[in-house]
Amino acid sequence: MSPTLTSVAPATPATPVRPASFQDVPLPASLLAALTANGILEPFPIQAATLPDSLAGRDVLGRGRTGSGKTLAFGLPLLSRTAGRRARPGRPLALILVPTRELAQQVTAALEPYARAVRLRCVTVVGGMSMQRQIDALRSGAEVVVATPGRLNDLVERGSCQLQEVTVTVLDEADQMADMGFLPQVTTILRQVAPGGQRMLFSATLDRGVDRLVRQFLTNPVAHQVDPSAATVSAMTHHVLHVSAADKPAATAAIAARDGRVIMFIGTKHRADRLARQLLASGVRAAALHGGKSQGQRNRILEQFKSGQITALVATDVAARGIHIDDLDLVVNVDPPADHKDYLHRGGRTARAGATGVVATLVLPEQRRDMDRLLAAARIRPEAIWVRPGDTELARVTGARTPSGVPVTVAAAPARPTSPAGAGGAPTRRPGGRRRPSRRPAAR
Repeated sequence: MSPTLTSVAPATPATPVRPASFQDVPLPASLLAALTANGILEPFPIQAATLPDSLAGRDVLGRGRTGSGKTLAFGLPLLSRTAGRRARPGRPLALILVPTRELAQQVTAALEPYARAVRLRCVTVVGGMSMQRQIDALRSGAEVVVATPGRLNDLVERGSCQLQEVTVTVLDEADQMADMGFLPQVTTILRQVAPGGQRMLFSATLDRGVDRLVRQFLTNPVAHQVDPSAATVSAMTHHVLHVSAADKPAATAAIAARDGRVIMFIGTKHRADRLARQLLASGVRAAALHGGKSQGQRNRILEQFKSGQITALVATDVAARGIHIDDLDLVVNVDPPADHKDYLHRGGRTARAGATGVVATLVLPEQRRDMDRLLAAARIRPEAIWVRPGDTELARVTGARTPSGVPVTVAAAPARPTSPAGAGGAPTRRPGGRRRPSRRPAAR
């Protein structure tokens, strides 16, 4: 069994009083005004739970389901506690470490309006984008760095970034950084930030070395586990669609041809490219998203998917974390995931910020036993049905319909200019708590 938050046990008890409104939180007036201007009035549970402690400068160990508002939970105290200071060239004051480029860009886009409100400068430091632009942004002075561990270590080794003045450090999705083999790099980074500074770590689990990070680098952390483990999937409806190998291609195409967008997860980048080509040939506006594409290509494909120019996004697990798409109500596992954590992270692209969604998995007869074990580990009891192309049940669960059969092409999206800070990427809706009824639900 994976360690729980309490097994790493903070000595400091969690603050019992949770604010009902952001007005009850000791934030700078400019941040409160920016939140109000964006219709963010009340904190989500993870924000209400952690803000009193994080704003007081305590180390925080947090757990909240995907889409629960973690970005503001750590972003607001980081900005608040850094406001009023000015970074020297190449010497940032606050650091947010994330596992993927997409998540780094999304966190930057989400926090930039609030950083501007308190006159702080942000830079995104990730691979696959211009290193020189990132170096220039650091040299011009940036208080807040949002980074993936690999590229940040590269810049540190080059002498382009020094971390000794970083006094607030955040590790987001620490468990995925462990899964991706980043913990040695993360450890190297944490040893260089200012001793005695504040550290906030957010992670779904504390296995694979994350618990050692907590023990080594967090001082008497206050633990907040807002949602039980099962809450990760409580807003989703889960379906196992048993299908024969002969029927699987047509069933996949029918689901992709639904009226509405869908993310379809597949095991390898080569199969993702092949499926995207097959869907385009059948009349579905599809594109593949995987680590074999440049960051610019990935950004443009995501922008096309967000705008509806692409309706079926065929993705490998590179997109299973950090990608937020408004109003996405269906995720399909064309290939079942490797383990229950991958299942939860894939499914987490839907049912975000209090919305609901459907997760459907196509399962061949020989995959049934492994899928049963995976779902048991995830504590999920799905609806299981046999389906064939054209079945009413397939349409009921996924909205499947017969594709037109008329081949389509998707025009390449124009390249988006990136800011001097190297943020890049597609814009995203800002995270937060409950919005006014006229606004969409918040992102992360």
